[in-house]
Amino acid sequence: MQNPHSLTVVIVAKNEERNIAECVASAAFADAVLVLDSGSTDATASRAAAAGARVVQTDWPGYGSQVARGFGMTDTAWVMSLDADERITPRLRDEILASTRAAQFDGFRIPRISEFCGKVIHHSGWRPDHTLRLGRRDKSGFTDHFLHAHMTLNGVVGDLKSSLIHYSYPNVANVLEKLDRYSTGAARDMQTRGKQGGVGRAVVHGVFAFLRSYVLRRGFLDGSHGLMLAIYNAEYAYYKYIKLMFLAHPPKRPVFPDEGGR
Repeated sequence: MQNPHSLTVVIVAKNEERNIAECVASAAFADAVLVLDSGSTDATASRAAAAGARVVQTDWPGYGSQVARGFGMTDTAWVMSLDADERITPRLRDEILASTRAAQFDGFRIPRISEFCGKVIHHSGWRPDHTLRLGRRDKSGFTDHFLHAHMTLNGVVGDLKSSLIHYSYPNVANVLEKLDRYSTGAARDMQTRGKQGGVGRAVVHGVFAFLRSYVLRRGFLDGSHGLMLAIYNAEYAYYKYIKLMFLAHPPKRPVFPDEGGR
């Protein structure tokens, strides 16, 4: 008979050797930790296994589809989605265990606290950041967006109080890598939804993203890091619309004046 309080933490990862061991260790209280590794070329898989996780090698169908696949590989009553750059604190661990045992809700949103280049961000639209991550397995799913997919729940959702720690942007190199990857994924999702790109839209959305982050969401209270984050948000908005434009109309090789010489 299935334990009605049993829990599997599902982690999707690729080339996360820097993060994966601590991530798995923070979830070690669960009945099982499942890591879906999509072709890592570093020590992600071995470090996850050494930390106590069950590791399954898979392809990469997109973030949402990958987490949903992981949920389908579990046999526990509850499932939780965790990213490799996230950590479950002892206080959150205790609240998760108590909440799944109380069983008053079918799933739970968890507040998340994130950092940007070494500073915890308290404003800029990042706090509070409630995200649905924990649910009964038979009521939980995931959207199929390529990039910013999210968990779905067919039931009653509650809110936990303890925060999930998110080491989101540890350094500038990571910021630039995610800017490129996230804007590409967002452009693909926007194209699927029939959105239109263009330089004008890119500029307008970029300016609005900056003002929303820095002014409306009080990013200025986060100091210089709040300014950097607002600029990042503006660049992300700008580039996703530019990339969307080029998805519809790929750039062609130009013809230069006097090309080929006399």
